[in-house]
Amino acid sequence: MESLRDGMLVGLGNPLLDISAVVEKDLLAKYDMQPNNAILAEQKHMPIYQELIEKYQAEYIAGGSVQNSLRVAQWILRRPRTAVFFGCVGQDEYARILEERATSNGVNVQYQRSSTNPTGTCAVLVTGTQRSLCANLAAANDFTPEHLQSAANQAFLAGAQYFYVSGFFFTVSFESALSVAKQAAASGRMFMMNLSAPFVPQFYKSNLEEIFPFVDVLFGNETEAVALAKEFNYGTDDLRSIGKRIAALPKENAKRKRIAIITQGSDPVLLIESGTETVREFPVQKLAPEQMVDTNGAGDAFVGGFLAQLLQERSLDVCVNCGIWAAREIIQRSGCTFEGEPSFSA
Repeated sequence: MESLRDGMLVGLGNPLLDISAVVEKDLLAKYDMQPNNAILAEQKHMPIYQELIEKYQAEYIAGGSVQNSLRVAQWILRRPRTAVFFGCVGQDEYARILEERATSNGVNVQYQRSSTNPTGTCAVLVTGTQRSLCANLAAANDFTPEHLQSAANQAFLAGAQYFYVSGFFFTVSFESALSVAKQAAASGRMFMMNLSAPFVPQFYKSNLEEIFPFVDVLFGNETEAVALAKEFNYGTDDLRSIGKRIAALPKENAKRKRIAIITQGSDPVLLIESGTETVREFPVQKLAPEQMVDTNGAGDAFVGGFLAQLLQERSLDVCVNCGIWAAREIIQRSGCTFEGEPSFSA
């Protein structure tokens, strides 16, 4: 087993500062948003960020799906700089806050810095225990493949054994994601991605078709999996059948099985490996309603917990159970935040 070291894991994603507030359902309706969904901001959504700051007790929380997952993994690993993160921010106070938070959590951030746009933000509207996300990518949208070409960043890519990319990142630099995926497959290293939101299979189907042969582990929740099945004409919304179809898709590196992991809130996590008809279920211990603060970051935390154990070459059972544990921890706090020593035990 390779011991933990600097730069074992590289993530590519959109670094965003979450502006999070508890709101009434009327605000979702006002901005044409749905509970437990994630969308990209259109012009009609732009006033929402200031409205959350002025009219609600908004919190600023380091966000961005991949960055969140790496922060959680670092918290559990308790070894700084095991993970490297690439994404683009502005040159402003929000960027400083993001970098400070991520670095203090142990992530080695290697931001590209846009001179033309401010750091991206994500409005997090919490209604009860549900969350609805509206991302204004701003500077995150300015990430370019050239950022990965510097000698220093090429060294990070060459040194990593594991790569993780969100479907959200397809809207920014699919070229970068595909390049990293191909590098990983060619050298026998592990490439993982997250479906991220229903809009990814809906609007980026061709990108998914292009990158799937290089994906070793695919994460998604039940609504994302059903959205994918619809776009790919699977003719079913049965999650077990969808997982089997995803796992069986053509694969470039045939030496490693593909793993499809579908989360479904408080229902069991499903795990399917290619080459087998077995769908494994991992039970999720339900939280009492009064324990739940919000579900923002729960999916990110699940991946973070999974990655933390994967880097230590633990079994898939331990990886999934740590993911479930991490998600439970994050749900009991506001946003993707944590404190104290992680108490997970296999």
